[in-house]
Amino acid sequence: MDSLFLKDIRLYNFKNHESLELSFSDKINCIVGRNGVGKTALLDAVYYLSMCKSYFSSNDKQTVRFQEDAFMLEGFYSRSNKEERIKCGWKLGQKKSFKRNDKSYERLSDHIGFFPAVVIAPKDHELIDGGSELRRKFADQVISQSNSAYLESLIHYNRVLLQRNALLKMQQQSGRVESGLLENYDFQLELYGNQIFTARSAFAEGMKELVQSYYSQISGRQEEASMQYQSGLQEYSLLEELKKRTKLDCLSGYTSVGVHKDDLYWNLKDKSLKAFGSQGQQKSFLIALKLAQFDFISKKTNLKPILLLDDIFDKLDAHRVEQLIQLVNTHHYGQIFITDTHADRTSDIAKRINEESVIHELSYSEEEETKQF
Repeated sequence: MDSLFLKDIRLYNFKNHESLELSFSDKINCIVGRNGVGKTALLDAVYYLSMCKSYFSSNDKQTVRFQEDAFMLEGFYSRSNKEERIKCGWKLGQKKSFKRNDKSYERLSDHIGFFPAVVIAPKDHELIDGGSELRRKFADQVISQSNSAYLESLIHYNRVLLQRNALLKMQQQSGRVESGLLENYDFQLELYGNQIFTARSAFAEGMKELVQSYYSQISGRQEEASMQYQSGLQEYSLLEELKKRTKLDCLSGYTSVGVHKDDLYWNLKDKSLKAFGSQGQQKSFLIALKLAQFDFISKKTNLKPILLLDDIFDKLDAHRVEQLIQLVNTHHYGQIFITDTHADRTSDIAKRINEESVIHELSYSEEEETKQF
């Protein structure tokens, strides 16, 4: 399997970092410090360089440092023993820029999957508690890092969906139906929707055994953990259903069927994890899901993603921490980043994983220290 690791990173005006430059081990990197010093922001910068967006913020305006209007990130990687440099920048009112080895990408989608990354963080609980859109995004992000054709289909589908919905809104207001243009959008939605449906079905099938295996190891239980993909395309032809619902969609001004309505269901013993799973079962399942994501991407890309563990040791009980350490020890995961508030605990964990490690301790500058009080 090809190697991948981040050697150095530079941050300028990214979240709460005015300026930060760090070098990393290709094994384990521990980021420690008090709450608010920017540990999670550093992990988010690593993720941003991989996925062209933040994992923890919904838009780029939320990633720029307070009272600033631009940020810049730069990462120096080794990928398959070749040096790679990624530089990205965002400025208010301007288009985001991404460069690989000083050459700009024409499309950000061309970058996705080249430096895969997997995050395990407390906010992952939204995958259980949140709406279907979050679970679709999870599936889309995993598949897109290993299947560029899927990402293209998704981009095209979402663009056509916006256009169809805009036309439906116009027809709702005018009372006139542009059937020819609507049919054209329907054909395109079916084309790209079927491609998305096929890839999501294969993703769910490929993740099934991985999730079960990791859940058993982390929880110490043999109960069945499963992930079920649900789509209307399992029951009908999208094109035929769109035609049936034309009048309804014109009245509502919204496309009522398609893969944008898909969902993923997490279950234990055929019962809903959200409704019936204990807090401990849910935490075990989420870790299993993310480790399964790691394996899924590794097998598809022949690259081990960078693994980002954010503040999980404060959120997990001792048993789950121990199980996670054993899993990391048993399976070589490549480069790992760990954030924690306790330097001693993190140092002990790094030693037990038995790999080369570097510890970076972040602290407030004098100016930032003053702002805290």
